[in-house]
Amino acid sequence: MKTLVAFLLGCVLLLIPPALAQCSDMAFLPDGAIRDSAGRMLDVKAPYTRVISLYSAHTENLLSLGAGEHLAGVAKSDTRLAGAKDKPVFAASDGIERFLAAKPGLVLVRPMLDRGYAPLMEEFARFGVPVVSLQPNSVGEMLVYWRILGRLTGRDSEAEDMVRRFEAGCAAARDISSRAFPRKTVYMDAVHDKHKTFLPGSVTLFALECAGGINAAADAEQVRDTNIAYYGKERLLARAEEIDVILAQTGTMNRPTVEGILAEPGYSVIKAVRENQVYLVKEELVSRPTLRLLEGIWEIGHVLYPELFDAAARTRIRGADGTESGNGR
Repeated sequence: MKTLVAFLLGCVLLLIPPALAQCSDMAFLPDGAIRDSAGRMLDVKAPYTRVISLYSAHTENLLSLGAGEHLAGVAKSDTRLAGAKDKPVFAASDGIERFLAAKPGLVLVRPMLDRGYAPLMEEFARFGVPVVSLQPNSVGEMLVYWRILGRLTGRDSEAEDMVRRFEAGCAAARDISSRAFPRKTVYMDAVHDKHKTFLPGSVTLFALECAGGINAAADAEQVRDTNIAYYGKERLLARAEEIDVILAQTGTMNRPTVEGILAEPGYSVIKAVRENQVYLVKEELVSRPTLRLLEGIWEIGHVLYPELFDAAARTRIRGADGTESGNGR
């Protein structure tokens, strides 16, 4: 019983022992084994040196781990990353023959592709190409995920270093935000036109909490098996006077504008709208499981408490980050 309690606390506090790190279906197991988000078991006998990555977070994290030379192919959007500019480009819509011609030892996907292209995944299995599907839904799972990527590519010590750097940056942000008073209540807008926010426990709301914000939608309900949660306009307007700031995620699937949010019918009663406290934040900084989440924490903090989250605070939070060369920024 004590072991179980210690394990659960480890997930919450981000202090996950490598040999026991396990959350949800994804797991970092003893004796070289891993389990992916779909429940597949893989015994990693040796590092995979020809990896095709079909998700930007996988690619970025492999670059952060120093495993860029192991990338035999990436998704088209990944070529913006400094270490992946010249890599062959692949898509799940490609035929199995194109993948096999690249002689991959491993294909990395995320659950959306795993489910959406099931026939391709079956073809990989038929030809003996391992597929690993990964997508963490919480910060605890994110640390497990980094360790799994480290094991797959022989970068275990580098993965532990990523974990330490992330925890140090989060500790710095919490120390800085501890001086914020009064704390601001924030509505995190995930999909504006559908009035969806983020699920409590998601990496985005973890970033908000580290930056000293209070989640205005702690009672939101999960949408399927994702980090997105439904809130609805009626419930949002019922809390209008409590919301100090609206922060809207912007990315490929969600392109809100500050002007559009300010002009949304009914929003004029929201305190944040009346006081022009509506801001955009990039999805890749606050919703993607990479070290750039530290930059997202700083950006949120800078919006909420600019006098605390200044340039010196940014350096302190990202001081051990070291991902600049890998992410192309």
